[in-house]
Amino acid sequence: MITSRTIAVGIVKAIGILLLFALLLYFLYKIQTVILYLIIALVFTLIANPVVEFLRQKLKFSNTAAVSVTLVFFMLIIVGILLMFVPLIVSQSNNLSLLNTQAIEKNIVELTNQTLTYLKSHNIDAKKLVNTNINLDVFTSFFNSILTTISNIGVGLASVFFITFFFLKDKVMFLVGAKKILPDAHEEQIINSVTKINELLSRYFIGLLLQLLIIFVLYLIVLLIFGIENALIIAFLCAILNIVPYIGPIISTIIAGFLTMMSHLGEDFQTEILPSTIFVLIGFFIVQLIDNNISQPLIFSKSVNSHPLEIFLVILISGFLFGIMGMVIAVPLFTIIKVVGKEFFPENKIIKQFTKNI
Repeated sequence: MITSRTIAVGIVKAIGILLLFALLLYFLYKIQTVILYLIIALVFTLIANPVVEFLRQKLKFSNTAAVSVTLVFFMLIIVGILLMFVPLIVSQSNNLSLLNTQAIEKNIVELTNQTLTYLKSHNIDAKKLVNTNINLDVFTSFFNSILTTISNIGVGLASVFFITFFFLKDKVMFLVGAKKILPDAHEEQIINSVTKINELLSRYFIGLLLQLLIIFVLYLIVLLIFGIENALIIAFLCAILNIVPYIGPIISTIIAGFLTMMSHLGEDFQTEILPSTIFVLIGFFIVQLIDNNISQPLIFSKSVNSHPLEIFLVILISGFLFGIMGMVIAVPLFTIIKVVGKEFFPENKIIKQFTKNI
């Protein structure tokens, strides 16, 4: 029989559970930086694991030595990138005028006026569509926030590499510990899932790095052909933006076109600025055609054993549901779901069809 006391106890328990859940969310919010470090370290672990295994199995390194050498290798790569780009960014910062609001505004107004003059000479009145009174304080705040973030990169990298070291070094210990707390009925399925996910995601992230390298080289070639200043920096930034599928390439093309026009500022609009910008945009479009139709489908489909159409639809749906972040994590999350589905529901017809290649 339900009494008032029973109802009161139930209400108190429900409130207690809600409070505990709220405290948990608040705790997770306060340690979001640590969680981010753990996620990045896990990604590094997946990327570095094949290198560690190669050193252990082929070159007979001890586990600790293989992990140490691998992490030193990654550190050298990061330091090399910084040594290559930081001096360029510093030396060319005045040309790019990234943090100078007045310089940006002056340059854009000048560029806008040249564009309007060119359009007017072709009997196109676009002045009503353009407001030359541009307030770019928001851009200054944005770039200053980027600098604030960059100032914490040293601590972040140290934390990530420290965590990654123990992820790689003690992965067997973690697996043994996990086995002790896993339910016995599903232990084998869970272990098989983790092993397969580790294998597929390692290949995926390595494939992603390869794709970004290919795009960077192609972008750089395009920019160098047309003599664009800061070609290395622009190519690098545009390549990084390709991490975001489909949206990233569009943004990178816009940035490349804008910086191309800015780099030719002061030259004749019709004979120098406009042709150079059009050629660069065409070049970027060709690079993206190559990437979207050749390198990306080939690398991603081979790395996670999924059909290119599957990947396209998953990224598209994730983008509609969860925005840009959804597009970034779509392929890894889809891969995890496929592996778990195959291990736990191997006889399901739909899952069997989607997982026949893994």
